[in-house]
Formats: sequence, C-alpha cells, structure tokens
Amino acid sequence: QVVLVESGGGLVQAGGSLRLSCAVSGGTFSSCAMGWFRQAPGKEREFVSHISGTGGSTYYVNSVKGRFTISRDNAKNMVYLQMNSLNPEDTAVYYCALRLGFWGVVSESDYTYWGQGTQVTVSS
Repeated sequence: QVVLVESGGGLVQAGGSLRLSCAVSGGTFSSCAMGWFRQAPGKEREFVSHISGTGGSTYYVNSVKGRFTISRDNAKNMVYLQMNSLNPEDTAVYYCALRLGFWGVVSESDYTYWGQGTQVTVSS
C-alpha cells in the first residue's frame, strides 16, 4: 500500500513563498517518478511539475518556470515543491502523485497514487 501525504499549504500574500512537502510510504520510492498537480476553484486539475526517480530530470509547466522548484530526498521518501513569487493565479489545491515508472510525464492518468491535497491560497 502506497500512501502520499502533502503538507505545507497555507495562506500567503502575493510575492511570498511556500514549500510543499509530500511524504511517501510504501513502494520503491527511488524507482518512481513524482509529480505535482493543482486544481483551482472551478477548473480542472492541471500538471505543475514532475521529477524522475533519482531527481536528475525535472519539468515544469510554463506558468511556474523560474518560480517553482521540485526536488526529492530519496533517503527520506520525500518530494518537495518550493514555490516563490506566488501570485493569486497560483491559488489551488496542490496534489502530489506517484508514477510507477522512472520518468515523469505530464498526463495525470499515468500516475497511480495520489495524496489528499493541500490548499494554497495567495492573496493580492
């Protein structure tokens, strides 16, 4: 049984920063790519970033490039999303997801396990 638990969300002013964490239990973590997705109110869930099993390959949606950084600590079974220069358009529930494959992909249907989500609210 693989379980993902996100933390680190909250309320922040525009221009501020937050660091999301995702703790993973079960599975062979270092063999699995991890992804972050988000769902804003009234919108479909969208891809944000992914990272390969060893962390050597990362990818970001254009809207967060240069502001967000994904990383992982395989010794701790953790994945992180450092979010800087936040703006109100970043307001959403953020989800981490695990893919049973080494390389990350954009499609959420390729991720098997999901966390419960953590709310990020950016005020203007």
